[in-house]
Amino acid sequence: MSIYDFMTMRHELILTCLVLLVLIIDLNLKQSQKHRIIPIAIGLFFIHTVVGFLPAQTGVLFGGMYHTDGLTILMKNILNVGVLIILFQSTTWLKKEENGEKISEFFILLLSTLVGMNFMISSGDFLMLYLGLELATIPMAALAAYTHHQTRSAEAGIKLILSSALSSGILLFGLSLIYGSTGSIYFDTVGALYSNAPMQVLAFIFFFTGMAFKISLVPFHLWTADVYEGSPVNVTSYFSVISKGASAFILIMVMYTVFHSIAYLWKDIVYLIAVMTMTIGNLFALRQKNMKRFLAFSSIAQAGFIMLGIIGGNKIGMTATVYFVLVYIFSNLGAFGVISAISAKTGKESMDDYDGLYATNPKLSLLMMLSVFSLAGIPPVAGFFGKFFLFTSAASGGYYWLVFIAVLNATISLYYYLLVVKAMFINKNDAPIAFFNSDTMTKIGLFACALGIFVIGFWSQVYEFIDAVTFAIVN
Repeated sequence: MSIYDFMTMRHELILTCLVLLVLIIDLNLKQSQKHRIIPIAIGLFFIHTVVGFLPAQTGVLFGGMYHTDGLTILMKNILNVGVLIILFQSTTWLKKEENGEKISEFFILLLSTLVGMNFMISSGDFLMLYLGLELATIPMAALAAYTHHQTRSAEAGIKLILSSALSSGILLFGLSLIYGSTGSIYFDTVGALYSNAPMQVLAFIFFFTGMAFKISLVPFHLWTADVYEGSPVNVTSYFSVISKGASAFILIMVMYTVFHSIAYLWKDIVYLIAVMTMTIGNLFALRQKNMKRFLAFSSIAQAGFIMLGIIGGNKIGMTATVYFVLVYIFSNLGAFGVISAISAKTGKESMDDYDGLYATNPKLSLLMMLSVFSLAGIPPVAGFFGKFFLFTSAASGGYYWLVFIAVLNATISLYYYLLVVKAMFINKNDAPIAFFNSDTMTKIGLFACALGIFVIGFWSQVYEFIDAVTFAIVN
């Protein structure tokens, strides 16, 4: 293996170098200069994001444990764009005095977990998948407890690490059953040997349960709202978008490549999980007043919609899933960006605090409205097309009742998303949140979300490109 072959791991190698650079730069800065790491780290990651879109080498490393192709590169680039937006939106919060001593830790932990997600996306066997998942999860627990001087943040970190340990144990037990029944951990080999033998069906159930924890599928979702509420807003947005997107992608890839031979069994499981996730996520979102808990249950419901792409069991389903993740990144980060900007300036996170927001901060109100409309799937914004393609995928597989249930849930979600719009534009407030100006980087992050919601919805070439990449891989 030559050094040139290692360029197949371009994304992971560059990210590792960025982590080391941020650490070295931080060690050479005085205490009063720690804030300078913010533009440096964001600038370095911006370069990494741009480099990710350049032509890349594809291939297989380590005997098939790691592989890179057009679809995995596309997914990594989508995640990079999402992380870059989160970094832009985090500048005001990171500059707060309470974060002065540990600003670099935020970037180191965030980039480290992204390295793990990239390895997970490029995994060619279950060992690499598990190692990538753990590399992503452990720094995420530290991120949840980033503001550990606050009780709820420390509690969120503990809950996440305990829930992750339980789900990892379940997942690992499933992987041991897969290895014991097939004699291999490589996706291609296991896929060729898999059948409906009782042990192999049990192995799949354990594997799916472990992954369902990561994606917050019902009934494995109970940790989500508490962890999201206790974590800093920007960390919550990372959990909700980047972590969930990476886990959903690798799940659908494994379903297609490894468990395709028992699809007639697991589609019934996915059917039930999708209905429960959409319905329970929506019903619990109706009663939420804290904005982070509100979006936590919203993200659970969105995970249920993603299951429609998986159950489709065809190329349309994979294309729709990747496209929906892209749409979801811009839509959810737009909403979280507004919450982050308001929380950093005022510390307010309750929906009641948003009463009359349009009178004092019209631009933030309009972006929030645009984001929740996209999450609700209201045309003509991108979220409508994302849900439409997911519904089309499920309908093409003959799951008409599932599509009908999904449409009913989309209608329910419209109600609670409109509660936020009503609070900002209709409800009266004698003392609304005062007008404030966000810094330049935060404005860039918010503008990128608004632009993405419009462009992805109206520019059909985006879906066509994803469809072409998916077609090349699936066929």
